[in-house]
Amino acid sequence: MTFLPIVVRELRVASRRRVTYWVRSGAALALIIIGTWVFLGMRHDQAEERSQVLFGILTGTAVLYALISGIRDTADCLSWEKREGTLGLLFLTDLKGYDVVLGKLVANSLNAFYSVVAVLPMLAVPLLMGGITLGEFGRTALVALNTLFFSLTVGICISSFSRSVHRAAGATFFVIWIFTGLVPLCGALLKLADQNFDPDPLFLVLSPGYTYFRAWHAPYTLYPERFWWSIGLIHGLGWFFLAMASLVAPRSWQDRPAGVRKLRWRERWKMWSHGHPGQRSAFRKQLLDVNAFFWLAARDRLKPLYVWLVLALLACGWLWGLHKLQREWLNFFVSGITAVVLNILVKAWFAAESSRQLAEERKAGALELLLSTPLNIHAVLRGQLLALQRQFLGPMAAVLFIGFLLMWKGRADSIDSSDLEGAYFLFWIGGMVMLVVDCAALYYVGMWQALVARNPNRAASASVAQILILPGVAWLTIVFLSMLASIQGSEQPGAVFYLGLWFGLGFFTDIIFGAIARKKLLTQFRLAAEHRYAPRPGFWQRLFSGS
Repeated sequence: MTFLPIVVRELRVASRRRVTYWVRSGAALALIIIGTWVFLGMRHDQAEERSQVLFGILTGTAVLYALISGIRDTADCLSWEKREGTLGLLFLTDLKGYDVVLGKLVANSLNAFYSVVAVLPMLAVPLLMGGITLGEFGRTALVALNTLFFSLTVGICISSFSRSVHRAAGATFFVIWIFTGLVPLCGALLKLADQNFDPDPLFLVLSPGYTYFRAWHAPYTLYPERFWWSIGLIHGLGWFFLAMASLVAPRSWQDRPAGVRKLRWRERWKMWSHGHPGQRSAFRKQLLDVNAFFWLAARDRLKPLYVWLVLALLACGWLWGLHKLQREWLNFFVSGITAVVLNILVKAWFAAESSRQLAEERKAGALELLLSTPLNIHAVLRGQLLALQRQFLGPMAAVLFIGFLLMWKGRADSIDSSDLEGAYFLFWIGGMVMLVVDCAALYYVGMWQALVARNPNRAASASVAQILILPGVAWLTIVFLSMLASIQGSEQPGAVFYLGLWFGLGFFTDIIFGAIARKKLLTQFRLAAEHRYAPRPGFWQRLFSGS
């Protein structure tokens, strides 16, 4: 018998996929564009300073990509097999748990691995510019690969325990956040309480961010053993998660009856999130009297509370920064970052919710049953819109109000000349307008992607790519070409031009993709729902046709 037969098979399958070659080429090209953009922006600085900043941005991007790869690539690999009922078939053979786990790991992480490996040679460019040592290059490359291994093994371990795609992705994010951010945060709080306390060895050693920090020359020469301890422990933690997944996978695919304690906790959660039977009945009647799909998409009555809770946690962190730094906290940089984070949070969450219900119904095969009822397409669209309004209308109004307050408070401190006044107001007012316009486009694009994507996560990712990422890529490309032209002596446009270009591209993308998705929803809704297993078109066709 072949050693690790599933791994061998998946490698052969991947070698015949075009995306395997496109991904690594695209990752290297993206890093080249980012590096060139940063280089041109700092072309007047010293060579050593330029190389250090360039190296930091490139390596930081690679490590961050490696850190989130487990959430995207492996968090649903085994849980998807459980939902499809195919995981048990693999264990009817003489395959072991590690055969299946390693096979799924290779199958779902090969593109991520190729992406990280493809960008490593690009990291040597700042090394040739000076200011970066060979040891820094080698250590940061090792950190990127080690972080990728850790993130992927966390994802596959969580997937071996879970069946739900949302719970698997959420739990993977939570576990990664515990090691990367939460434990170091606890150490920082203890340091604030006791200035003599050293959080370095205990609270930071399992954080990939700490390993990345220790890979730089100055921290490494101070305590080199701490870097190697961190690398070794994180790597060992990855093997622990991999071994755990190999032990759990053969024993977790069966449908077992829930125990008394589990049923009790499940009932408590249902009572808390949906209310007692009387409340559920009244809430159901209230929503059904308005729209049947509105009730289907908004049955969880606490969904708006989740958004408010996240905003409240962010507000607590922001107020803590205001308490520590006081007036220094109220500068344009902090206010701008706050507004950008709130906008991205609301838009990403809105994109996920706009596609979730239809994608789940289609995945479960219930969408055809839904369309066999007297419910028409317009009623489905209106019901989803009402559910989104119930969940996001209040938080979106709060974010817009916060943006207005930050704009008003920072106006006197941030505008030094009349030339910057137009750019300042364009940044704030344009951002608030684009929040509304982007969400309107995400509503249509998300619902259409729910009909053509394989699962809710891919539907949300495709919506975000079309509405939020594509105009950003186009903007960066134009800025890059503008910088190249400035080298030849052309005049560099001002901040108002670049901000107007950003919002103009975003508005144009919203109108084009939103209109295409709306037309397809009204004319091809039933046709898309019927073809559940039709082969998907190519990438460019999906991107520019909205399908």
